[in-house]
Amino acid sequence: MKIHEYQAKALLAQYGIPVPKGKVACTPAEAKEIATEIGGRVVIKAQVYAGGRGKAGGIKTASGPEAAEKATSQLIGTRLATHQTGPEGVPISNVLVEEASDVARELYLSILVDAVSHLPVMMGSEAGGMEIEEVAQSAPERIFKSYIDPAIGFQPFQGRKLAYGMNLDGGQIGEATRLMANLYKLFLDNDCSLAEINPLVVTADGKLLALDAKLNFDDSALFRHKDIQGLQDKEQEEPLEIQARDWGINNYVKMDGDIGCMVNGAGLAMAVNDLIQYCGGKTANFLDIGTLNNTERVVNSFKMFTADPRIKAVLVNIFGGMARVDVIAKGIVEAYQQMHIPFPIVIRLAGTNLEEGQRILAQSGIDFIRAKDFYDGARKVVEAARGVMK
Repeated sequence: MKIHEYQAKALLAQYGIPVPKGKVACTPAEAKEIATEIGGRVVIKAQVYAGGRGKAGGIKTASGPEAAEKATSQLIGTRLATHQTGPEGVPISNVLVEEASDVARELYLSILVDAVSHLPVMMGSEAGGMEIEEVAQSAPERIFKSYIDPAIGFQPFQGRKLAYGMNLDGGQIGEATRLMANLYKLFLDNDCSLAEINPLVVTADGKLLALDAKLNFDDSALFRHKDIQGLQDKEQEEPLEIQARDWGINNYVKMDGDIGCMVNGAGLAMAVNDLIQYCGGKTANFLDIGTLNNTERVVNSFKMFTADPRIKAVLVNIFGGMARVDVIAKGIVEAYQQMHIPFPIVIRLAGTNLEEGQRILAQSGIDFIRAKDFYDGARKVVEAARGVMK
């Protein structure tokens, strides 16, 4: 789960991490009031769940209250398209009005869970700002990493090593080390999957300041953080993905194709997406129903398919171990009984209670396309989506 920058900065401040003075505004008039309260130059920052706002025109500098009001009127009510959103963009409903900072240097600092070591890793670089992704590609040696053992936590020597790598000196070393320790505590306490400060700036008077912040949270741990759940802005999320979660389908991601997929297991789901692409098609979603033996999950998956007007065909590819084939088959039959399904369905089933599952489908009267194996299913659903197979 993601939250807005202003919400992330409020959390950072709670953990003793310095952030610029600022407030969120939902109207141009509110922005003018906040700018008057702050005084001097301010920065107007569109609050969206996407990076690349600066290059896309989502961050504006204002010399005073009237300019802040005008800049806010140019943002609120529009949509911002960045390299992370696609051409349709995302809506801007509010902005962060923040004091302008006198920046001497831009640094980078983040924590995430490393997929290889399975440990939290803190990363720092003296090359912060909008070009950090290019730095990671072209000069990875400029990004320093420190892996954290959860049993002993973040240690001061790790902070000092990163701070030296970021070319800090003098009193900045100790200040940065404390800031890093506080960021790790925030990361741990709130079950974050990402905590990023980019840029972490050195101001003209030599102080460290979190000029931008991004916090993502582990969806599987949100039951422990009701307060954080309440920060979600559903307007920024993909509507189909929100609907999927409401129907108990947590592993759903909208994609840009026209072939729906229902699979059990994330690895199999990724393989299905790859094989459909190999066969010349494009998937409309990633959908892993998991191993829960519940027909409702299957029915709700079909509700997701019928709610997506792009879908021209669906592949049900179940390789059942703990997920029983007969339960999946009953779910498919119930889906056909409860709703109109206007597109062809290709079904490939294998695993536990296969014979019973086949019997249920054979006696159902459903007109579906049978696939004998994984590749056959991918090939047939691509043909079905093109209208070649009925």
